[in-house]
Amino acid sequence: MRAMLLAGGYGTRLKPLTNYLPKCLVPIHGRPLLDYWLEALVAGGVTEILVNTHYLAPMVRKFVEGCAWTEFVTLVHEEHLLGTGGTVVRNGDFFGDGPFIVAHADNLTLFDVQDFIDSHLRRPQSTVMTMMTFETDDPKSCGILELDARGVVVAFHEKVANPPGNFANAAVYIFEPALIASMKEIGAIEIDLSTQVIPRLMGKIITFFNDTYHRDIGTIAQWQMANRDFPALPADIRSAAAWENALAGSGEAGLASIIEDLLARG
Repeated sequence: MRAMLLAGGYGTRLKPLTNYLPKCLVPIHGRPLLDYWLEALVAGGVTEILVNTHYLAPMVRKFVEGCAWTEFVTLVHEEHLLGTGGTVVRNGDFFGDGPFIVAHADNLTLFDVQDFIDSHLRRPQSTVMTMMTFETDDPKSCGILELDARGVVVAFHEKVANPPGNFANAAVYIFEPALIASMKEIGAIEIDLSTQVIPRLMGKIITFFNDTYHRDIGTIAQWQMANRDFPALPADIRSAAAWENALAGSGEAGLASIIEDLLARG
């Protein structure tokens, strides 16, 4: 199975970290988010991974070209961001004619990739997407779900003031290829998965619950919590060197000071 990691965002809620880093390279225990993702996917048997870039793209490219997983990764640059769904549509040829994984690379997660894939293959035939879910400690910041007895999504509430629960969309998916044609029918270049695609698929999304670990690293507070409660998983020596190389010349001394201060306050 192939996968796309969405990694082009600005991460404005993660300033001042993202004054120095793209969101996908924000570090947890000194290791960038993207490296956790690449390791997990490759370990789970995914050997063709597409990563989109935009903000601070040269840093992402420098890291990927030197990391332990570089042979499995293709980078695609977006001069103008296409939205999470627009990026999938633009790169439809990459996925071929089988199901594929799409994930937001600014999330931090632990899960069994092969189990996720197997659950999709066992899904009800009326469904066209498998969505990873988790219990969030900040429901207002997430897409909150209502499910039927089978675990199929019947209602979706994206970042509303009074969400009905804390069972959330983890923004990690497996798509059937037919979804690309469906997204093209929206008739836009920029397409958002959460607001334009998922609401059209009620009754057609099966869920996979992540009961191990999942956190949206979208704010400084969430990043601080991840550095407290996520296990320290050491990087491959090649990825550690690639990380140092990516930081070189980016104001790393100032970044190191900011990280130390934020973690002390967290």
